[in-house]
Amino acid sequence: MKKLFLYACAIAIFSSSCDKKQTEDSTETLLVNDQVRARIDSTLSSFVESGNLAGVSALIFEKDQEVYYNAFGYADRENQVKMDRNTIVQIYSMTKPITGTALMTLYEEGKFQLDDPLSKYAPEFAEMKVYDGVDENGEIKLVDAERPVTIRDITRHTAGFPNRADIPGLSELLAEKDPRSFEIDLNEMAKRIGEVPLWFQPGTQWEYGQSVDVQAFLVERIAGIPYKEYVQTHVLDPLKMSETRYFVPESDRARMSASYRRTGEGQLEQLPNEEAHRFNINEWPLTPGGFGFTSTLDDYMTFARMLVNKGEFDGVRVLKPETVELMSTNQLPDSVTERSWLPSKGNVGFGIDFAVRVAQPTSAEEVNGIVGEFFWDGAASTLFWVDPVNEITAVLFVQLYPYDQIKLHKKFKDAVYGKYQPAVSKN
Repeated sequence: MKKLFLYACAIAIFSSSCDKKQTEDSTETLLVNDQVRARIDSTLSSFVESGNLAGVSALIFEKDQEVYYNAFGYADRENQVKMDRNTIVQIYSMTKPITGTALMTLYEEGKFQLDDPLSKYAPEFAEMKVYDGVDENGEIKLVDAERPVTIRDITRHTAGFPNRADIPGLSELLAEKDPRSFEIDLNEMAKRIGEVPLWFQPGTQWEYGQSVDVQAFLVERIAGIPYKEYVQTHVLDPLKMSETRYFVPESDRARMSASYRRTGEGQLEQLPNEEAHRFNINEWPLTPGGFGFTSTLDDYMTFARMLVNKGEFDGVRVLKPETVELMSTNQLPDSVTERSWLPSKGNVGFGIDFAVRVAQPTSAEEVNGIVGEFFWDGAASTLFWVDPVNEITAVLFVQLYPYDQIKLHKKFKDAVYGKYQPAVSKN
């Protein structure tokens, strides 16, 4: 009996040692190790210490393990409220990939094809006209669209919807129609967008605009229920993303980060909450697909982990693997050479509501990243990415204007992956 007991103990000790060694081996193979964590800490804390950020937080998972979390500075510097894991931030355009996910659940049901004309489901966009400059009297000149706007166009920003204040005649008409008014619903929004001529022929340029707001409208039109209800029941609820929402109730507003504007090196001014939080502390008829959600680090990380796991998280499948692959594949043909500011994000194309890296960085100035990653960001300098190669998902939360890609995003990604090293010639 004693020998049996000693044998059992030996087995237990051996098993424990093996488990420990396996854990150590697993840790050693992770990209985000102790050295990288220290590098991220140093990078993010330096932004706060320099006065260029009031507060910042970041969360990284690798191979289904949490490998990094930290927060520095203040969500509300004036009231000394620390940036925290449960701080609520406005994610602005990081709303877009959630909308794209909702839309693609309908695609999986066979409700539409990507190359279907948008007007097949929304006659508001039938027989669109295209801007052709202005005449000597300043009147807009129009030509017929060479082809219809397709659903693929609105998922990759090639529809032609104008989105600038400097297009003679067209910008004034856009302002007059005001399709971004919070006071209107998605149906009225779509009607107003459809009444404004396209800026360019569909499929010929990449230009950020209201395409993803139109996606939300399309979800509502095809599903036959309000978009807000559809995205809740088909994306947010299945993923238990209870903190991702348009309207933040008064009971949670103490957790909302203040918003800051950088006015110079090391100089920040806080925007009044009534102004900065206006969309999220009031309930509006508009439920846009392109902006508007608030979230927390863990809530948005759940969404990112669903994507890196090919559409499934915690036993719940939101999208099929082939749909995630389609969304994270570049949809821009080489013929689309005019791409506005998209190239500033690196050597990227565009999938379905994500930028998609198609080649490695070619210089130390380019934003770092892994070929095959897909990502997006928000107007207040928030950022997330999915790196399928290393099975990494990362979320960076700040509330900073103007949008800071060059300093903040680049340095954060350099801290995670290491600075760009040019290839050494073997000749």
